[in-house]
Amino acid sequence: MRADGLAGGEGGADRLGELIPLALRAMAAGIAERGGPAPAGGPAAVAAALVAERGDLGQVTAAAGLGELAPAAGLRHALAAESAPASGPDHAVPAEPTAPQPASPHHPAPTSAAPRGGRESVTGALPRTGVGAEAALEHLSRLLAAGSADPADPSCAAHLHCPPLAVSVAADVVASALNPSMDSWDQAPVASELEREFTAGIARLCYPYAETPDAVVTTGGTESNLLGLLLARERNPRAQPVCGANAHHSVARAAWLLGLPAPVVVPCEGDRMLPGALADVLTADSVVVATAGTTNTGTLDPLPEIARICRRKRARLHVDAAYGGMALCSETLKAKLDGLELADSVALDLHKFGWQPVAAGLFAAREAADLAALTVRAEYLNADDDTEAGLPDLLGRSIRTSRRPDAFRMAVTVHALGTEGLGALVERCCTTATEVARLVDDHPGLRLWGRPELSTVVLRPVVADEAGGDELVARVRRALLEAGTAVIGRAALPTGPGGENQLWLKLTLLHPHTTAEDYRPLLDRIAATAGAELVTGRESPVAS
Repeated sequence: MRADGLAGGEGGADRLGELIPLALRAMAAGIAERGGPAPAGGPAAVAAALVAERGDLGQVTAAAGLGELAPAAGLRHALAAESAPASGPDHAVPAEPTAPQPASPHHPAPTSAAPRGGRESVTGALPRTGVGAEAALEHLSRLLAAGSADPADPSCAAHLHCPPLAVSVAADVVASALNPSMDSWDQAPVASELEREFTAGIARLCYPYAETPDAVVTTGGTESNLLGLLLARERNPRAQPVCGANAHHSVARAAWLLGLPAPVVVPCEGDRMLPGALADVLTADSVVVATAGTTNTGTLDPLPEIARICRRKRARLHVDAAYGGMALCSETLKAKLDGLELADSVALDLHKFGWQPVAAGLFAAREAADLAALTVRAEYLNADDDTEAGLPDLLGRSIRTSRRPDAFRMAVTVHALGTEGLGALVERCCTTATEVARLVDDHPGLRLWGRPELSTVVLRPVVADEAGGDELVARVRRALLEAGTAVIGRAALPTGPGGENQLWLKLTLLHPHTTAEDYRPLLDRIAATAGAELVTGRESPVAS
């Protein structure tokens, strides 16, 4: 079958109907092959296994008209081979699936062997001759699934990286196939109207009492925080960013990109900005970035107090609610976000509490007029006479030009679940985190940092306090990752003597269908690994 068939137009849906089931079967095979939350072996082993698998793709053949594929060795087998000691000098990298080329000064003849066992083995060569859509899709989809860290596995809980809802992924297939580009109305007639309706709803969710709120789609919290400082700079070229020590790194990066001074950093207690310390540093030129759900612990800054101080000092306020913002959908949890409606702008991110594939960022402004700073004219996209004639201006809805219709899958999800349904999923994650925290508190081998405010549980092996220290904590995380048995996060928090940073382990629970019992084996594994690493460290003069 044709590898260059189109996804849209006449016959496009039929061609997708042939390919998508194949891709899903390959994905399922890869997940089964992986058999855990992540591939084992670490970066060098995974990269070397990928090099080994390149040969398999060259050997894959499709039976005429049937799409039957020759069996591939599998990433797990390749990883096992890479982990085993070499049996001889003939361990060569399998040949690339490309047609041979004559040697020349610009294209030297390939060597018969290349080093295996590391990232240096990846040549970056692209195949000259294709293997066909079915073969490539089956092989690489299986490979991706087998070699991915899977956030749908309870033991994969390191980051604010959710398992996406199936309805959202299915909607994304439709959006990708039709491929509306959100930089002009004539490329995205209905997609632009759906986006307008969805972003208006998000703006009203953040600002229920504002007269003219508005929102736009971004790539995530980083772009949304950049927009927050950009709009502040447009209002005041002398804008001075101010944020807590708990703020996301993107705040400092945004200040640098925009040519603003480095942020004034306000001290925190319990990973929460201290309002008194904030009041001491504010001026009318300040733009404060508060956090509603920190990356390290999920803690929320005291937004009502911060907002009152900002108003008193006539400082602008942006709230990074990329993590906690969608708690607004929960009647039980939305009180945690009191004061958010007083901010000038808000960052949200639905690839956290929203269960969307990346990217799924949103930026809301209390006053729609602030977004006029994004206005730009391009004759071929939003000519003045076109906009005067009634064609919507999409170019002024983003700092990007071409962009995907990411709002479509978000809108489909909200229509499927409603805000109540989304809020219920947020509540489940937060409830599970509270229950997991109790398990940690009761565990003889673990110490709890504090009660979760959202869905992040922060813990530390007891033996690290007794003998191993931060170096042991770091080794525990890497040991679990390299074994492929768990993917957990890390956080440096000022809990040591004199307020010095200590290293903690972090579980970010974004799986809405798990219970605390699903995490009990992971807690036991963390404690057992810490004990084993402590013994290893004592026996070896050089810690691993």
